[in-house]
Amino acid sequence: MLELFLCSMVTILPDYLYRRFAQGKRIGREITLFSVWYELRWGITLCLILTVSLITTIFYFHPSTKAATSVFRTVTILPEINGRVAETFVDINQSVSAGDPLFRLDSSKQEAAVETASRKITEIDATMVVARAQLAEAEGRIAQARGALQQAEDEYASRSELSQRNPGAIPQREVDRARVNVDTQQGLVDAAIASRDAIQSQIEAQLPAQKASAEAELNQAQVELDKTLVVAGTDGVVQQFALRPGDVVNPMLRPAGILVPARKVTGLLAGFGQIEAQVMKVGMIGEVTCIAKPWTIIPVVVTEVQGVIATGQVRPTDQLIDISQINPSGTITVIMEPLYPGQFDTLPQGGSCIANAYTSFHDRLDSEDLGTLHRLALHAVDAVGLVHAAILRIQALLLPVQTLVLGGH
Repeated sequence: MLELFLCSMVTILPDYLYRRFAQGKRIGREITLFSVWYELRWGITLCLILTVSLITTIFYFHPSTKAATSVFRTVTILPEINGRVAETFVDINQSVSAGDPLFRLDSSKQEAAVETASRKITEIDATMVVARAQLAEAEGRIAQARGALQQAEDEYASRSELSQRNPGAIPQREVDRARVNVDTQQGLVDAAIASRDAIQSQIEAQLPAQKASAEAELNQAQVELDKTLVVAGTDGVVQQFALRPGDVVNPMLRPAGILVPARKVTGLLAGFGQIEAQVMKVGMIGEVTCIAKPWTIIPVVVTEVQGVIATGQVRPTDQLIDISQINPSGTITVIMEPLYPGQFDTLPQGGSCIANAYTSFHDRLDSEDLGTLHRLALHAVDAVGLVHAAILRIQALLLPVQTLVLGGH
């Protein structure tokens, strides 16, 4: 209506003034209800053409959308394991900080596993003490075996020397027996050393490895025990939390609730028509008005334009997709942030808004050598953005009335 009214001011009105004052035709006489079309045909035709052209220009170069929302991500409250709720620490709509406990699952099984792993470490420590005592005993056996070996070697040496000096004094059997005794004592020394080395290897390698494995099992059991206590991963407000002791929670099928992160709105996601794909650019200035902030116009800037349209995405399946099944009415998603910091601080997360984006040829007009008609056309495109700005302000004024009065709320 606003575009039609503006166009009629430069088409139908001059045509009427010409008919009325230049040709002397009067309303009710020559210009009647039945002769309006014939008498004002040029003005009406030009008005319709200009209105359609103006609306097309405005909506193409200065797009508008009602699909602008301050989207936010919720965090599902889920344990990492299945279990029965033993205790809850929060209620619905309660504010929590990161690390605050939310609820605890029954942990008797995990506590038993921790106790078992702890006992195993204690057992290995006791085995270590016994092994050190056995090592001391093995050192004593080595000393004893070496003493016996030295005594056997001395006896063999004396008998061998005596046999060489006086061959008939000592039977050869006694000399051989002394030599065998030396070999036997040497074997006992080797066996004692091997026993000591085995015990020492057990102390230095086997038992530490067993203790490390037991400590890893203890850490694993402690991790499983820690999983029974579910804490908040971020600051926020707990919603839809109705757990009570005795409830069974399953991370795959039954979540415990939702945590809404406590963050301020820093931008809006807006969806513009696909026809504006060549117009939407990063750095475009825009304006928004939100239901949650009535009668307020917030200047924004486009900070990102998504290069893909969500409705065209394809997931691999076991069937070929018919392209006609894809919805062609997708939108160009852009991110719009406030031009001045803090203007979205009071806007609730999830708030719905109406957004305008304005094309500007100011830099191009200053930097390029353009023809007169071209320059005039670019000036006209920039100027007609005022119409959309006025429409947005009319929408901002009428939005509370439409919502509260006409909407029946």
